[in-house]
Amino acid sequence: MQASIKDILRTNLERKIQLTAGEFDLFYTKFTPLSYRKKEHLLHTGEICDAYFFITEGLVKSYYHDEKGKEHITAFAIENWWVTDLEGFFTKRPSKLNIQALEETRVLAIQYKELHQVFEDIPSLNVFFRIQMQNMVMALQRRHHFYMKLDGKERYDFLVKTLPDFVQRVPQYMLASYLELTPEYLSELRKKTK
Repeated sequence: MQASIKDILRTNLERKIQLTAGEFDLFYTKFTPLSYRKKEHLLHTGEICDAYFFITEGLVKSYYHDEKGKEHITAFAIENWWVTDLEGFFTKRPSKLNIQALEETRVLAIQYKELHQVFEDIPSLNVFFRIQMQNMVMALQRRHHFYMKLDGKERYDFLVKTLPDFVQRVPQYMLASYLELTPEYLSELRKKTK
């Protein structure tokens, strides 16, 4: 039997904190379920990011365009991952990122105001989101270290080893952007590893 969206969220939370049934039910009421078609945006550059998204189904990318119009993918997120533009969410300044669905995607979205209210009502959620943000910062540091220390082949091999299913879901040209490789070079690497 497939788990409900509510069960998926509860399992995600309980990996780090414990909530009473009443606390979880209160928290769950603060979310809005949303669906996005493939290529539809959850967030556009320039918009105020007022939601934190928990992905229950699907795949998204976060990206920006440089001054020459070239796309740079900064992150991907799949089921059971949280995604937002942290800077935009907390500063209420126009977002510098886009977040786009790469597949049919379903999320639970919680608004900034609602999230801060539950921080007061349910202190353990403060702990959960602090851990989430610490993990995001550590992931950014790892990614920076990853790019400074590893060559293109090593970056690709690491990604294939750690997230093999994920690599199969993301189009090759997007993986190339994320890994800061040319699509042609990534194609050569994939041929050599088959």
